Amino acid sequence: MFASLFEAARNSPFHGPLTPAACEASALTEVQPMQNAITSSSEAAPNYSCEFGSAKYFALCGVGGLLSCGLTHTAVVPLDLVKCRLQVDSKKYKNVMNGFKLSVREEGVRSLAKGWAPTLIGYSLQGMFKFGLYEMFKVGYTKILDEETAYVYRTFVYLAASASAEVFADIALSPFEAVKVRIQTMPGFANTLREAWPKMVQNEGYGTFYKGLVPLWGRQIPYTMIKFACFERTLEMFYKYVVPKPRDQCSKGEQLVVTFAAGCVAGIFCAIVSHPADTVVSKLNQDKSATVGSIVSKLGWAGVWKGLGTRIVMIGTLTALQWFIFDGVKVILRTPRPPPAEMPESMKKRLEAEKSVKDN
Repeated sequence: MFASLFEAARNSPFHGPLTPAACEASALTEVQPMQNAITSSSEAAPNYSCEFGSAKYFALCGVGGLLSCGLTHTAVVPLDLVKCRLQVDSKKYKNVMNGFKLSVREEGVRSLAKGWAPTLIGYSLQGMFKFGLYEMFKVGYTKILDEETAYVYRTFVYLAASASAEVFADIALSPFEAVKVRIQTMPGFANTLREAWPKMVQNEGYGTFYKGLVPLWGRQIPYTMIKFACFERTLEMFYKYVVPKPRDQCSKGEQLVVTFAAGCVAGIFCAIVSHPADTVVSKLNQDKSATVGSIVSKLGWAGVWKGLGTRIVMIGTLTALQWFIFDGVKVILRTPRPPPAEMPESMKKRLEAEKSVKDN
């Protein structure tokens, strides 16, 4: 399976800059759209620590995802704690500031860090699978498409690859998300991962860790689809319409700034799309007797959107930082960073010919 993916990477329209030395001269006219935006020469290869589409490339993408998701989610634990409490007990916690004040008053400042351990472990694992598998699925799905189709329907490739990756990422996240929410929303239940995990197993069995998996998929899969597809297309538009010079003329620092801006745009849309499911997940993990139907019925349409403003601030910033860290790790590890997709030369020539015929 992996061998076929690596081979697909070499023929993918989301191609990196490292493999043309293996091509025959006659094949150079059939360059992939990703390669059109950069100079692909054998001299460029030593600048990178791996080849695009190789096992090491996917592994390094996983490392970047591990760091980007683990660090950012852990950094916003205090805000996440208040957001969860707003969702599960809106009568007590009226708004963000009120939530912070009540939490500090009742449990002290240290309570704002509750749930940091399951957050760090869970979201690190999730990020590793999310980013690493996204790259693998993107390569795999483009294998079944020709060059022009892959370009025209690239948004659907991004959506399908990110959704597939998130299925596996959430299986890794679900147990730690359940523990985190229990610690944050049930004062007195447990204060640490080491205390909460065995208590949940003893009282409810291992199944409790995956009770919220389906709602978690409902929250995270749409979130991740928007996160990746919106980021990819926003980045493409930024370089096309906003950035005053071509990407290959931008410094690495300038490219990282553009990455951060595109990530921020993607994060806002992510927060809106995934918020109702996020509320349901929080309630499910708080109340072991609740069901999705009972929660939606009890909260109503307005209730499932409680805490949206906080989530937009948190997820918008968090998503932007994740893309910034992920791209920054790629720079540090000298991993290939393919530019946004460009129209294949064959498609450009065909469209020009059709336009010429129409004009005549």
